[in-house]
Amino acid sequence: MLIIDYTPSAVLQFPYLKLHQFLYLRSGGRIGKRVGGAPTLLLTTTGRRTGELRTCALIYYQDGDRFVVAASKGGSDDPPFWLLNLVAHPDVRIQIGTRQLVARATVASAEERERLWPLVNRNNRGLAPLIHRGVLGRYDVYQRHTERVIPLVLLEPTTPDA
Repeated sequence: MLIIDYTPSAVLQFPYLKLHQFLYLRSGGRIGKRVGGAPTLLLTTTGRRTGELRTCALIYYQDGDRFVVAASKGGSDDPPFWLLNLVAHPDVRIQIGTRQLVARATVASAEERERLWPLVNRNNRGLAPLIHRGVLGRYDVYQRHTERVIPLVLLEPTTPDA
């Protein structure tokens, strides 16, 4: 029996997103600052088990000085590894284009999530509102696909631009 852990659209997007991340990393941020019109950052966490640095590209929403990312993992019932890593080690690095910052990561409270969810979701619309009735963006589709509440993570810079 085939078990799909992600939404079908997330499965189709996976190779494209891996290429995007590769180009973002290899170009030093000169390529990849946006994906599908949405702003992206590179998040580097410390592995909770290995202690090794792990980097992934994520779509973000800017809320004042903070950056907000959704731990959606394409609608999977399992959280993304980067979320588990930053819960264990909340000091992270972020890169937006060529800007590099050190930040402190926290999971948004229920109240913060309620306020930020529509903003983050609208920021990552894609074609979701055209394809799925009653959604603002992709994260609504991912939330429908899983029973877990998709957390939002707040990335608060702790140092000025490097």
